[in-house]
Amino acid sequence: MSTKNSSITVTSIISDFKEITKMRLSLSVVFSSIAGYLLGTQQVEVYTLILLAFGGYFMVGASNAYNQIIEKDLDALMDRTKNRPIPAGRMSVNTAFTIAVIFTILGIATLYVINPRTAMYGAISIFLYTCVYTPLKTKTPLAVFVGAIPGAIPFMLGWVAARNDFGIEPGTLFAIQFFWQFPHFWAIGWFLFDDYKKGGFFMLPTRERDKGTAVQTIMYTIWTVLASIIPVFGFTGELKLSIVAAIVVFGLGLVMLYYAIQLFKKRTAQAAKQLMLASVSYITLLQIVYVVDKFIR
Repeated sequence: MSTKNSSITVTSIISDFKEITKMRLSLSVVFSSIAGYLLGTQQVEVYTLILLAFGGYFMVGASNAYNQIIEKDLDALMDRTKNRPIPAGRMSVNTAFTIAVIFTILGIATLYVINPRTAMYGAISIFLYTCVYTPLKTKTPLAVFVGAIPGAIPFMLGWVAARNDFGIEPGTLFAIQFFWQFPHFWAIGWFLFDDYKKGGFFMLPTRERDKGTAVQTIMYTIWTVLASIIPVFGFTGELKLSIVAAIVVFGLGLVMLYYAIQLFKKRTAQAAKQLMLASVSYITLLQIVYVVDKFIR
């Protein structure tokens, strides 16, 4: 019996650790960073890739742990978050804070080994997410704009890790993921509107599930698609895109735009959920297309 109980305890500790660091989200960020690295590198170094993967995970894990400490009382009010480790009472604030600090140190140190510039952007990302985005979430819908900055850093971070330089190429990667954040998060804010409201979060630009929010979602989707095909025109330095790849990316963008228009027409939670899923597919497939295009061109 005691063996069973101890195994349950170990399982729950691992589960809570994954929850406090948001492992799934962290892994998607690592994926973006690696895609950016592969686009920027002239010769793939496995050592740097491993450092980038761990550094990226530590960086996002730290941000999420700080976020859950700050929002513990609000998380307890929402169905989506009330079972998180801190509000559910399975993890103390001190434990979560210890994890956050260790992850911050490990993240910045790991990225610093790659190069100081990568570590600097990693540190900026943690600071903006924790100290600016998180407090603003209950104050103003502009929080999404602020949150889009650390959210857009991973894709460009990979390029910076490969080149130790910031220019038009990582700037373009940043712009793609920056504009993409808006339809993605507004879709989430739409279908979780009632739950967010319990915690005092108003994530939509007009604070309501209305035509104004839907129109802005369409606009940012269009800007995302336009930013995504800019490299085909040849003025983004060494970040290039073949015509075939640009057509594929544009086609993927039209699918996301279709779901944004459907949200405008229907204005339902279901339509918002479909847009959210389409947005996740879009950014993942875009990064794959960009990388594959580079290596087969």
